[in-house]
Amino acid sequence: MSDVVFDRVEKMFGDFPAVRQTSFDVAPGEFVTLLGPSGSGKTTCLRMVAGFVAPTAGRILLGGRDVTRMPANRRNIGMVFQSYALFPHYTVAENIAFGLKVRRVGRAEREARVAEALRLVRLEAFAARYPAQLSGGQRQRVALARAVVIRPDVLLLDEPLAALDLKLREELQVEIKRVQSELNMTTLFVTHDQGEALSMSDRIAVMQAGGIVQMAAPHALYERPNCRFVANFLGRTNLIEVEVAGRLADGATAVRAVRGEGGWAVAGAPDQVFAIGERCFLATRPEHVRLGGSPEQAFEGVVRNLIYQGSLWQVEIEGRHGEALSALVGAGDAVPTRGAAVRASWDPARSFLLKAEEPAM
Repeated sequence: MSDVVFDRVEKMFGDFPAVRQTSFDVAPGEFVTLLGPSGSGKTTCLRMVAGFVAPTAGRILLGGRDVTRMPANRRNIGMVFQSYALFPHYTVAENIAFGLKVRRVGRAEREARVAEALRLVRLEAFAARYPAQLSGGQRQRVALARAVVIRPDVLLLDEPLAALDLKLREELQVEIKRVQSELNMTTLFVTHDQGEALSMSDRIAVMQAGGIVQMAAPHALYERPNCRFVANFLGRTNLIEVEVAGRLADGATAVRAVRGEGGWAVAGAPDQVFAIGERCFLATRPEHVRLGGSPEQAFEGVVRNLIYQGSLWQVEIEGRHGEALSALVGAGDAVPTRGAAVRASWDPARSFLLKAEEPAM
């Protein structure tokens, strides 16, 4: 049985469809992320699970119970907000204990559970401090402890790291995942940050315009997106407009460039069917592109820009007919100069085809 079930849920704000007919589930102990740009409906979905917003249509089940019309205070939900939402006049320990007091948990058990929550988030030495005496990262860990101390059926995280700097975000990603794994707590996480989603999730639901475009494990989404939106939203993707030329003996697909010369072999596309003569996009990630290669399986062009990224150089190549291709080159490798003529290639197994038209939602 899934701990969270969205069954054809819709939410209208006046005439605006914030969430279109959407279905997904979260298994017990699973960490699922709703990922998408602003306005895609991800936070509205989270707020409907929490009971802060009522669906216009559809059902929401928690632990097999239909909670669609159940008020928020009757759902055993733990929630962490971007803004921490701590009581400034309460100590760390008092903030964590608040939910237990509301539930009338006895003093001895309350103190034991607060101590355990402090240990989980590694703030034992800060129990007597007030929120104003803490850093942003410490405050967010207090908010996490307050959410998990009530032993919720589901933990909801609404962009909890958005207000923190990069180094602190990366540290707290590890902390949140560690606590969630240690407690084996069913978790629904909302973010617009692709790196967070990829590093923390068991599965990711990519949302656009109120609907889920694709839902899968992080590596599956990254390596085999089902459309250009997912490919570009989850990292950078090279897209070359091509036409399907035929099938090869090894099961790969032969394609030729729509603009200019060039033909390539592409590993089979198991999730989508492409007809001979159909126009589509050959896609490959910059990290899979290497400089050099045989003329019959190469992209030829001129280096238009070089972007230094520490351990890597991003090489921007322009083809003879205006096509663009990005490659990543190790800082210790030979880096071409701006204006140099280069040949780039990629392993057909690390490329894939995407439909020219985006899927309808």
